[in-house]
Amino acid sequence: MIDTLLHWFGFGLCHQLPARSFFGGTHQVPVCARDTGIYIGFVISFAVIAWIDRGRRRSGLPAWPALALAGLFVAAMAWDGVTSYAGWRVTDNSLRLITGLLAGWALPVVVYPMVTGSLWRRSSPERSMSGTFDLLLWVLPLPVAFAFVWWVMPLLGVWYPLVVVAAIVATFVGVNMVIALLPLRFDRSFDRARDAWAPALIALALSATEIGLAAWLRVILQSIAGVR
Repeated sequence: MIDTLLHWFGFGLCHQLPARSFFGGTHQVPVCARDTGIYIGFVISFAVIAWIDRGRRRSGLPAWPALALAGLFVAAMAWDGVTSYAGWRVTDNSLRLITGLLAGWALPVVVYPMVTGSLWRRSSPERSMSGTFDLLLWVLPLPVAFAFVWWVMPLLGVWYPLVVVAAIVATFVGVNMVIALLPLRFDRSFDRARDAWAPALIALALSATEIGLAAWLRVILQSIAGVR
C-alpha cells in the first residue's frame, strides 16, 4: 500500500526509473536521485537562508555574486542532464544527486526574499545574504547535506521516501506561497508566521492540485502513446 502511494505521489513529477532512484530498504523514493537532490536542497537552503537572516526579514534580492553562484548551480544540473541524455558522457546517481542539490540550493536565493517581501507587514528592503560571510554560511552546509542524503538517509528505511515526500510538499508550498500572497488581502499582512495560515492553506491546496494534475497528465500522455 505505501509503495503504491509513494509511486503515485511522484508519478507526475519524475520518470521514477529504479536504476536512477534511491531506496530506503525495499521502498523506492518517489522521485529520482536528481529530483531528490532538488527538493531536499530547496528545503535545507531555505532554512539556512532564514537562519542567516535572523529575523531581519530582508526582502531584497542578494547581490550579484550570490545570484551568479546560484546561476552556476542551476547550470551544473542542466549540463549534467543535457550531456548525459544526449549521450556525450556517462553520469551516475552521485552526480545526479550533487547537481540536483546544487539546483535546489539555488532556488531559495530568489524565492526567500519574494516570500519575505510579500508575507510580512514590516520587512526590510535590504538585500538578503548581503555579504561574503553570509554567502559562505549559505554554501558550507552543502557537503554535509550530500553526505547525509547519500549515506545516512538510506538507513532510514521507509522514512527515507517519506522525508522526500515532505520535502516535495514543502518545496511546492514554498514556491506557491508567492502566488498565494498575491491577493491584496494577504500582501504584507502578517506579523507572525502562525497568522499566515490562510495563504499557507491556499499554497498547500495549489501544491496538491499541481501534483495531482501532473500525474493525471502523465496518465493521459502514456495512454495516447500506448505506454503502460
